Amino acid sequence: MKLEGSCHCGAVHFTVESHTPYPFLRCYCSICRKTAGGGGYAINIMGDARTLKVRGRANVAIYHARIDQPGSKRRTRSPGQRHFCGKCASALWIADPHWPEWVYPFASAIDTPLPKPAEDVEMMLKFAAPWADVPAGRRHVHFDGYPVESIADWHSKRRLTVD
Repeated sequence: MKLEGSCHCGAVHFTVESHTPYPFLRCYCSICRKTAGGGGYAINIMGDARTLKVRGRANVAIYHARIDQPGSKRRTRSPGQRHFCGKCASALWIADPHWPEWVYPFASAIDTPLPKPAEDVEMMLKFAAPWADVPAGRRHVHFDGYPVESIADWHSKRRLTVD
């Protein structure tokens, strides 16, 4: 499925092919909440990095988050690259050298109508802001950290992978 996305001011437009376009995964970590969150979380989907095409790339800036190290006061620079518009600060996509074949667009940047998932995964809840309204009920699966299933596995198990 070809996804089209853009920033709020229109300085950046992008396209990417995705076989996993259901925006089911809500991340409540402090990085997502502070850099891209609405409602205290951000939603990423997954696309094929080889197909990413960007118009207005000169306006794209990259942020590397600082990650707390357990048992230490040190913070390290994340290898993950959070791409955002340098003009309006819209979060666009994440890329990580650990998984060079994928990019993770923020669902909020996608202009193509996305399919609505039958369930949502609420993840990184140990970092959720106390004011965040975390949905509960049988449509919502909760994880303090990362979920067991990958984005690809979640889509495959539910037969939601698309061409």
